[in-house]
Amino acid sequence: MKLIELKNKKILILGFGEEGRDTFLALHKLFPKKVIGIADQKEFSIFNFQFSNTKRHLGKNYLKSLKNYDVIIKSPGIPRTILKPYLKKNIRVTSQTEIFFQNCPGTIIGVTGTKGKGTTSSLIYHILKKAGLKTHLVGNIGKPVFLKLLKAKKDDIFIYELSSHQLQDLKISPRIAVFLNIYPAHLDYYKNFNEYKRAKENIALHQTKNDFFIYNSDQKILCELAKKTKAKKIPIPANYEFLANIRIPLIGKFNLKNVMAAMVVAKLLGIKNKDIIKAIKTFKPLAHRLEFTGKYKGIKFYNDSLATIPQAVEAALEALGRKVKTLILGGEKVKGFDFSSLAKKILRQKIKTLIFLDRNPKNPIDTAKQISQIFEIRSRKIIPRMFFVSSMKEAVKLAFQTAKKEEICLLSPGSPSFNLFKNYKERGDLFKKYVKHFGAKL
Repeated sequence: MKLIELKNKKILILGFGEEGRDTFLALHKLFPKKVIGIADQKEFSIFNFQFSNTKRHLGKNYLKSLKNYDVIIKSPGIPRTILKPYLKKNIRVTSQTEIFFQNCPGTIIGVTGTKGKGTTSSLIYHILKKAGLKTHLVGNIGKPVFLKLLKAKKDDIFIYELSSHQLQDLKISPRIAVFLNIYPAHLDYYKNFNEYKRAKENIALHQTKNDFFIYNSDQKILCELAKKTKAKKIPIPANYEFLANIRIPLIGKFNLKNVMAAMVVAKLLGIKNKDIIKAIKTFKPLAHRLEFTGKYKGIKFYNDSLATIPQAVEAALEALGRKVKTLILGGEKVKGFDFSSLAKKILRQKIKTLIFLDRNPKNPIDTAKQISQIFEIRSRKIIPRMFFVSSMKEAVKLAFQTAKKEEICLLSPGSPSFNLFKNYKERGDLFKKYVKHFGAKL
């Protein structure tokens, strides 16, 4: 849908978070006299903002307003299924991402993957910026894109971090698509893994023969997707010898794959190897991703709060090695997660202490139950101590009490924890706060 087509349409912005607000501001700039509908389940105080030309549908009956509009611009994460009873035949449901892709005059580099997309997107942005290209980091990790779209030119390059929610309904794919990996995730939202996979696949399914698909050929699912796309296929190189003499400011072998993906993108855009390497050396790692929090009382603390699936915890343990003796796990019950491989990894690395974050410590979460079952199969001599706490403060205090000098304490939850924290950022920030608090006190 072209922006000009919206001029004479009745538009509703469905969901008024950061992306919804950005959409409103851009549309208001394009069509200053137009009355724009806003619908949201929550009655935010931010709706007191100074725009009179809005029609607001707030609270539990917000979906009833859908039938009165021609175009619904839906925020990511709102399931299409809940809209069906309220839609008429000719109502068009779209998204900020789809409209951006259809109207952007510049080059779009889309990056997705269950894990690593934030780091890879940021690294691509950093390399391109250092090379002097007109670059923007947008999407899941950067800023919303609608206001940027109004000023976009042909020489603009947009690195767009794409979640499954943003990809779900896309019928258009980016010029360069990067697919890092895929593991079971968000199964509280999707019916099953296949539905999640189908959403992710849209990053490449609608590419043309002039586009590029950069993918992790270690994963069979992504190799199958490579067969479906019309784009030129480029497997992410698995030979890391080229990186051996480069000081990469990222921990873990899994990050080498992210670096190689970023390098492939940079080379496609004509950046020389020496300039790519120079930029990589100055890249600053993102927070909450194996972030070194500090050394206190001789104990090293790492914040890996973004590890929201078991596979990410395994990768973190692999990266930090056998000095990890205290591991903070836990979150909420998540459909489809399998912790058996992680449990075996914990035993192999001889971790001494497991601290589980749980709102109700007397009734352990699935994470603890699954891991305990694996432990029972193995020799009881190597089973780590297991503690259950209901706050980050308790978890960190316990870590200081149980860990010894030269050991590592790692926060790597292995699941989301909306039952205890607003998001992974709050969880990681609280970890850092209490590490510093008890580090100075104890």
